[in-house]
Amino acid sequence: MPLHPAVVHFPVALAVLVPLVALGVLLAWRRGWLPARTWVVVVALQAVLAVGAVVAMKTGEGDEERVEKVVREASIEAHEDAAKLFTLVGFGVLVLAAAPLLSKRDSLKQALAGASIVGSLGLVGLAYNAAHRGGQLVYAEGAGSAYTTPGTAETKTATTRDDDDD
Repeated sequence: MPLHPAVVHFPVALAVLVPLVALGVLLAWRRGWLPARTWVVVVALQAVLAVGAVVAMKTGEGDEERVEKVVREASIEAHEDAAKLFTLVGFGVLVLAAAPLLSKRDSLKQALAGASIVGSLGLVGLAYNAAHRGGQLVYAEGAGSAYTTPGTAETKTATTRDDDDD
């Protein structure tokens, strides 16, 4: 069985979780409930998201050749491009999230933290796009049939490719 479907949910879930945690930490920091160094939790979560996105991409690349026998290559490439953008922006947001830890001025730290929250909200949209395209591969184009009985995958390939010619 493929590893990609299990791994990919982790960075997608973190994409939704990180802005919520970041907003809570920033609010608690501004109100004096938590020290500024607590922001390291947000940076750590964002780092796990970014690394998880790389792992998800690598496992997806491992499945690509087999799935290409069942679905259109253009659909796989669209999903892959969306995943690459999500991963790239995820690392960009990681750099932005780490910036408050390097600043000496509290007002600049909070402004940078706010900017990273905005970036993490953008990641939610990018995660949705990549996940939606992956879901289309599985549920609309039958990518999962690449891992069922060999006869089913071959039949689906012929049907899918014949339908695309219409």
